[in-house]
Amino acid sequence: MSAERKVIQEATRRVLLKDFLVRESARAGFGGLDIQRTPMGTRVTLICERPGILIGRRGEIIKRLTEDIQKRFALDNPQIEVQEERQPSLNAQLMAEKLASTLERGWHFRRAGHSTVRRIMESGARGCQVILSGKLTGERHRTERFKAGTIKYCGDGVRLFIGKGFYQARLKPGVIGVNVWIMTPNAKLPDEIKVKAVPERPKSVPAPELPPLGDVEAGGADAPEGTLP
Repeated sequence: MSAERKVIQEATRRVLLKDFLVRESARAGFGGLDIQRTPMGTRVTLICERPGILIGRRGEIIKRLTEDIQKRFALDNPQIEVQEERQPSLNAQLMAEKLASTLERGWHFRRAGHSTVRRIMESGARGCQVILSGKLTGERHRTERFKAGTIKYCGDGVRLFIGKGFYQARLKPGVIGVNVWIMTPNAKLPDEIKVKAVPERPKSVPAPELPPLGDVEAGGADAPEGTLP
């Protein structure tokens, strides 16, 4: 098998694995996935809003999920680690799922979009963007965008500070795609320059004053000793 075919096969398996874990951890609030190969096997890190639901009593659910992953995707000794998301309002994947659930409950798309943006910004994000695409009103496909704060679209700012999430809301007219981008609160942009204050120079010390010459004329015969001539 060629190297290109192996890369394509590995990428396809990762996408299918992510779709499977999103479905299995929907009740726990799927917030992200990280897959790493180690000498001991394959480590799968799941970020969830409610990890207790995914782990189950005495770890029964997580054991069954590990066995399913090993059989379906032929992973070498998979090990699943579950982490809790402590700031769900700043997790793009979680907010995309919550927005999709809100649309499925019958909220108007504009009200749901503005409410999601406001909640994200109130949590301290530097910027956020919500894109809804599908049959929002009527039979024609359309796209609506809701934005607040600062959002970068290219460069290292996207790679380092932008979190992206996607989910689908299944409604009677059709499927609506939900895209959420969030810029983290600690983002530092290249055009932000902080000028340091210049320290003040120490004040110059005044020269000592000469003693007065007195009432005697300079160079006089009666001038006291030590006076200038």
